[in-house]
Amino acid sequence: MPTRSVLVVEDSAVLRHLLSHSIRADARLRLMDAVESAEEAIRLVPHLRPDVISMDVCLPGMDGLEATRRIMAQCPTPIVIVSDALDAQVSMNALRSGALAVIEKPRGLTSDAGRAAVGAITTQLYIMSQVPVIRRRLLTAQAPHPAPVAPVPSWTVPPRILALAASTGGPRAFAQVLGALPVDFPVPVVGVQHMGGPFMEGFAHWLDQQVPMPVALARHGETLRRGHVYIAPGDRHLAIGARGEAVVLDTSPQQGQRPSASVLFSSVARAFGRGGVGVLMTGMGEDGARGLGDMRRAGGYTITEDRSTAVIHGMPGAAERGGATCISLPLPDIAPHIERIMADSADPAGGVASPARQPPG
Repeated sequence: MPTRSVLVVEDSAVLRHLLSHSIRADARLRLMDAVESAEEAIRLVPHLRPDVISMDVCLPGMDGLEATRRIMAQCPTPIVIVSDALDAQVSMNALRSGALAVIEKPRGLTSDAGRAAVGAITTQLYIMSQVPVIRRRLLTAQAPHPAPVAPVPSWTVPPRILALAASTGGPRAFAQVLGALPVDFPVPVVGVQHMGGPFMEGFAHWLDQQVPMPVALARHGETLRRGHVYIAPGDRHLAIGARGEAVVLDTSPQQGQRPSASVLFSSVARAFGRGGVGVLMTGMGEDGARGLGDMRRAGGYTITEDRSTAVIHGMPGAAERGGATCISLPLPDIAPHIERIMADSADPAGGVASPARQPPG
């Protein structure tokens, strides 16, 4: 198994030492250098060409977010941000800057828990070192991208709900798709983003600031309203009940994930049948593929993010291989396609989601 090279950027001498020690002790990794400033990192990256970078946020001089933006523009490299606190704004800005993941900086470094947390960082570095990255399109405004000439399906049951899911790279994908939909979007939107539980409230708040529709964490039993976005809360599944209400579940993780995209998609298939539209975007692993397949078999319309724009094509790729997707589109084309679907479908709803009534036979 080839080792993966790591550059550590950390101004805390204690954590820099512990990370370096943990990386040297990990047979999967090879430490190239450990530096304490963003300027040093930017200078070294083109020469060292590490497979992955551990990047602190609070650094002397230039901060880690600006360093991430510059590295991703000049020499694209997988970057894991190590943050002092679970600050939602910093975390979201880090992901928008091009980082693949954000991890809380370990506390109590000399304790067993602290050492275990340092070990978890090295595992994350190894995982992210294998992610192919390209010069980040998110660094500049997206040029207008024409909607693809793709057939828009017709239903006997109009679309009644939009469900989206993503993992690595998802915050940017959510913001781009939902940001291009109107504030008077005619159906409710539900979503799953794989992210540490403590980050979820901050993610929903951040997304609410980025998109026209109001965004909030879903509450158990609440009625879903058109033109509102409901995000699965931290470490809980989000499903849709028989009456079209939000159901928050504390059941076991599915494929190692809670919340699970497949749990959400499968529940949409049961509750709304042909009235469901599902979108599976960038992410590692295969979560969502099974549930998206359930939606398609129930007559819903399913979209996956194309390989050309996905940060990681694992989840949408698994859905494509399993025949779960009706169409695969680059990220900028997803929202225009959804709008065409909605424009071509009459919506008799009075503003509250309700399960689709399947015609007899």
